[in-house]
Amino acid sequence: MAGGLKDIHKGIICIVISAFSFAVMNMLVRLAGDIPSIQKSFFRNAVAAVFAFILVLKDRHEITINRNNIPLLFLRSALGTVGVLCNFYAVDHLMIADASMLNKLSPFFTLICSAIFLKEKVGIKEMLIVAGAFAGSLFIIKPSFSNADLGTSLIGLLGGLGAGSAYTCVRALGKRGEKGPIIVLFFSSFSCLVTLPYLIFLYSPMTMEQLLILILAGLAAASGQFAVTAAYSFAPARKISVYDYSQIIFAALLGYFILNQSPDILSILGYFIIIMMAIIMFILQKGLEKKNPRM
Repeated sequence: MAGGLKDIHKGIICIVISAFSFAVMNMLVRLAGDIPSIQKSFFRNAVAAVFAFILVLKDRHEITINRNNIPLLFLRSALGTVGVLCNFYAVDHLMIADASMLNKLSPFFTLICSAIFLKEKVGIKEMLIVAGAFAGSLFIIKPSFSNADLGTSLIGLLGGLGAGSAYTCVRALGKRGEKGPIIVLFFSSFSCLVTLPYLIFLYSPMTMEQLLILILAGLAAASGQFAVTAAYSFAPARKISVYDYSQIIFAALLGYFILNQSPDILSILGYFIIIMMAIIMFILQKGLEKKNPRM
C-alpha cells in the first residue's frame, strides 16, 4: 500500500512539473513570432534530443533497447510527433483559447486509450471527475468554434489525440521497464529526422532573439517530456491524468505576469472547478488504496 501511494504521489508531482514546463514552452513558442510551425517543432525536439543524450551518458545508461519494445517506441514517437506538429500549428493559426482547449483533450484521450489498450480499469467516478475537470477548462478557454476554421480545428483535435495516445505508449513502455531517457531520446531523434527535410529546403531566417527563445522553449519541452514520461511510468493514467489540467492555471499565471493578461470571472470559476476535481480525485484514490492495498 505504502509503495503504491508513494508512486502515485511521485506521478502527481511529475505531471504537475510537466504541466508547468509545457505552459512555459507554449508561451515561448508564441513569443518566437512568425516562424513556421515545423521549424519551431524541430528546435523544440532538437534541444530535447541533446538534453536526453547528455542524461543518458551522464547516468551511464547503455543505449540499448529491448527489441520487443521497438515497435511501441516507433508508435510512441510517431504519435508524439503528430501531437507536437498539430499543437504548434493550432497555436499559430487559431485563437490561443481554442488551441489550448483542443490540446487539453490529451489527458482524456490518455484515460480512454489506457482503458482500451492497457486494460486499466476506469471507474464511473473517475470518468466523471475527469469530465468535470474538462468542463472546468471550458470555462477558462471559452472556445468559439463557430468562428474558427474547421480544418485547423480538426488538426488541433488530432494533436490532442496524438499526445494522449503517445502518453498511453509511454505508460506501456514504462511497465515494460524501458528507461525514461531512452524513450525521450528515441522520440526526440525521430521527430528531428521527420522535420529535418523541411528545415533544409524551406528554412525561414531567424534573429538571434528568436533562436534563443526557441532554445529555451526546447529546454522547457525537454523538462516537460522527462516529467510526463516519469509520471506515466509511476502511475496509471486514471490516477494522475486529471492533474495535467493544472497547465491551464500555469498558463493563466504566466499570461498575467508576462503578457499582462487578466482572467475574467469565468476563468476564475474554471480554476476553482479544476482544483476541486483534482482534490476529489486525490481523496477518491486514497480511499480506494485503503480499501484495496493491492491496487
